[in-house]
This record gives sequence, structure tokens and C-alpha cells, in this order.
Amino acid sequence: MKKLITYFLVVALLAFVAGCGSSPTNNQPAKDLSIKIGGSSTLAPVVAKLADDYTEKYKTWKKVKDSFSDEPIAIFVATGGSGFGVKSATNGTVDIGLVSRVVTEAEKQKLPNHKLYTVGYDALTIAVHPQNPVAKVKPNLTKDEVKHIFSGEIKTWKQLDAALPDRPIVLAIRDLGGGASQAFDEAVMKGTPVAKEAIQFPSMGALAGKVQENVDAVGYVSTGLVQQNKGKIAVLSVDGVEPTNENIVSGKYTIARPLILIAKAQPDERQQEFINYLLSDTGLKTLEDMGFVPAKNK
Repeated sequence: MKKLITYFLVVALLAFVAGCGSSPTNNQPAKDLSIKIGGSSTLAPVVAKLADDYTEKYKTWKKVKDSFSDEPIAIFVATGGSGFGVKSATNGTVDIGLVSRVVTEAEKQKLPNHKLYTVGYDALTIAVHPQNPVAKVKPNLTKDEVKHIFSGEIKTWKQLDAALPDRPIVLAIRDLGGGASQAFDEAVMKGTPVAKEAIQFPSMGALAGKVQENVDAVGYVSTGLVQQNKGKIAVLSVDGVEPTNENIVSGKYTIARPLILIAKAQPDERQQEFINYLLSDTGLKTLEDMGFVPAKNK
């Protein structure tokens, strides 16, 4: 598929920001008309897809709105975690921060000139390899069992259930900068530390990849990633509740989190047009198609 938007890692985005406006015209820096977005690795692929669609549809800003100039649309999307999304929105490194967790009151106090948009909701599923026998032997775990597994109290599958193999459980978690780690702690761990042996991953995609490649791995994988990798990840129920859209919307499945955009309260016109697109029926439909629950359904 033709890609008109470059999907950068954080380093690339920061390099871009450092170089913006470095080519002067008549001794004046060129005005930067690009939109820079960064943060949650869960939400970034959705926004990157919509940025691609937006650019392919309009090509130049003038086709978005006739009063705009005729420059090509340039929208840059970076991952880096929800913490990066909040911090970068706060210090102005990005125009729109992406967050997949609750924004704390302390963080909000540093964003007095910004607005938060909840675009949808995601559930953290307890995910295993499809060939892991736990999916058939014990497809439902209590929240306490999940806590004991991730704290390292339950170290082998056999300790979880005598019918399971006596093999070590491989724990896959997000790094502490990710929104998933905070959401999982609040919903399940309640302050109990995760086992030191747990493998930390810099993105939800990398975490999901570990579950797909290791038959003994278990991780808290975004429902969006589960939907995008159907057949490659098995999901366990928690306290008898499956992480379906219906159960997420109703609140029955409690290991869930909001998906949030942080933008200036008074963004420039180009930024506002793209924010409107993200919040439109088209934007929310793309969010839903990628496995998440749009906010309008909550």
C-alpha cells in the first residue's frame, strides 16, 4: 500500500523536530506546517493509519480547506509510550500526545492550556500462545491467580493447575513508561511488584510478538492487538468474564483503559482539522476496525 506518511520511532521524531525550520528563506526560518504526534504504542498505529488515509485523500492542505496554502500535508506519528505522550504534549515536542491510560491530576495541572479527548477504550487481555494447554485446561483465571502469576508467586504452569506441564511461566510485560503497565497495576497488581524475571517490552506490539513466539509466555496484550492477530493469540477470561466489546462497554471486564488524545485547547487550524477527522465517524470506525471500542459506544 502506498505510504504517504512516515511512521517514525521516537529518535527519528526528535531528530525531525531538531531540524525543523533549519532551511531559511531570505534569512527567515521556513514555517513548519507539519503535525507531530507521539506517545502510546497502542494508539499510534490507529492514528498513523488515519494519517495515511487523510493524506491520501487530500494530498495538500488547500484541498482540506480552500483558505489554506497549497503545501503537501505532512503528519508524523511516533511511538514512545503514554508517559512520552504526556511529557511531549506538556513541553510542546508534539502537537498531539497519545495516551492509553488515565491522565493523572498532577499531569493535568501541567497541561492548563490543553484539552483531552477520549476517543475509545482498550482492554488488557491475559494472553497466551494458542498451543499453550492452559487455554483448554484452565481458560478462566481469577484476578488473584493473575496477580500471583505476574508477581512470581506462581512460577510454573503446573503450580497453576496440576494438569498443566511443569514448565516455567515466561512473563511478558510493558516497560514502566507504557500506559499498559500503569493500567495493569491499578486493575490487578494493586501495588504488588511484578516479578523481577518478567521481560519488559518497549511497545505493545513487541509484547504481543513474544506471546506469539513462546508457547510458555503470558502477557497482558491489548484487545486491539489480539484482533489484529486472530488465531495467533489465545485469550483467557478473568473472573468468568471475557474481554468482549460488550463486556468492556458495560464495565464487566475491569482490566480496561481509556485511549486519549492530548492537544492544545486552541490548536492551529490545520491541527484542528485533523483532530476533527480523528474524532469523526470515519476515525472512530477505523479505531473499531483495529479492535478497540469507540468512545461513542461507551
